[in-house]
Amino acid sequence: MVPERPFRGNLLDSFRHAFDGLCYVLRAERNVRVHLVIATLVILVGLWLGLKPVEWALIAFAIALVLVGELVNSVTELTIDLVCPHYDVRAKRAKDMVAAAILVAALASVCIGLLVLGPPLWHKVSAWMGI
Repeated sequence: MVPERPFRGNLLDSFRHAFDGLCYVLRAERNVRVHLVIATLVILVGLWLGLKPVEWALIAFAIALVLVGELVNSVTELTIDLVCPHYDVRAKRAKDMVAAAILVAALASVCIGLLVLGPPLWHKVSAWMGI
């Protein structure tokens, strides 16, 4: 028999908690703000280039990949700090690995951005410069 889960509030409460977490990470994590600035620039370039829906899907996926990774990174670091407040090489390695995951996500996003934005951007800029 599976024990019942305790009542955790309604759907509106779930959204409120999610937005609380989002507001916290925006205030507390500089890298999230940096990624959001870059994402905003990519979106503006995409609007200027007139991307197609499938290209927007790839850009949205790349942005979400990095932001979700940053959220997971923040949760991991907070949890490790709570469980292991003293220095431990294993805690350091865990933090380093989750940071590496963000690096991989960011590099994949750069590749997606170059593949999606590169050709139309080159076409527009070269036409503008008469190349």
